[in-house]
Amino acid sequence: MNVLVMGATGYIGSRVIPVLLDAGMEVTAGARKPGDLDAFWWAERVRRVELDVLDEASVASAVTGDVDAILYLVHGMASDDFREADLEAARLVRAAADRSGVRRIVYVSGIIPPVAEEVLSEHPTSRLEGERELHEADAVVVTLRAAMVLGASSTSFELMSQLAARLPVTVVPAWMQSDVEPIAVVDLARAVSGALTADVSTRAYSVGGGEQLPYPRLIDRYADTVEKRRPQVILPGLPESLVARLATLITDVPSSTVTSLMESLREDMVADDDTWIAELLPEDAERPLSVDEALRRSVAQPDLTVPASQRDPMGRLPGDPSWAAATD
Repeated sequence: MNVLVMGATGYIGSRVIPVLLDAGMEVTAGARKPGDLDAFWWAERVRRVELDVLDEASVASAVTGDVDAILYLVHGMASDDFREADLEAARLVRAAADRSGVRRIVYVSGIIPPVAEEVLSEHPTSRLEGERELHEADAVVVTLRAAMVLGASSTSFELMSQLAARLPVTVVPAWMQSDVEPIAVVDLARAVSGALTADVSTRAYSVGGGEQLPYPRLIDRYADTVEKRRPQVILPGLPESLVARLATLITDVPSSTVTSLMESLREDMVADDDTWIAELLPEDAERPLSVDEALRRSVAQPDLTVPASQRDPMGRLPGDPSWAAATD
């Protein structure tokens, strides 16, 4: 199977691609700047293609007849019109996939909170619109809706860890006490690999690690892991925009990403079932990592004397974003 990975230089792509290669799949890595792939240890094992998902000719050139499946990992966050851009990209990809006879598309999206669509924030609305467009494809389309992804250099993990490390007191807005169900990036990678080959029909799965807890409690669990427990204060009346601005100033995470992540913490971000485990993973597959184990592995310092290919993908690796703490 030849899998075209759209968004190969992103965090999830960097962890998923080795899993696909180990499963015997051929990988075509799509990126706007293919040279950026040089930063990753697996770069010489993939075929490269220049890809801009908002350029119809670029998408058509990348989605050729030898592409069996597409792994779609692209999300817009930076521009003011990201919602329109995301939907247009999904349209272009679906049309190219239909023309080329692509048999499967796997889309990694976010949890859609169980609220009326008209009250959803812009980012989950954009994810849902993209999902619906892709699900119109002739191919089998499997959407994996994930909440917080645990792993060093994951944007959601870095936001939490940097805030916890840099504030003497953990200030939690009252509206940020919703439940979250994290998933370790290694388990999300297993879900992606399974979604590419499992005998399933077009549908969406909510994928989580199996433990649901309030976000402030997750911060405490992280603090316990690194032995830096801080006093925690719940404050009412803090506007979402102010909290996002302060978080941008305190952390190194890009501001557009901070805003998106803050929006997601207003509602419960949990999986509505765990059917993905039985339907996408082998019968003898291990259960997803616990929150505590995922946190422990995420904060462990990598042994730089060991080749990157042999390091724990839960930890930091070459190619991780420059704003993630202590990248090598």
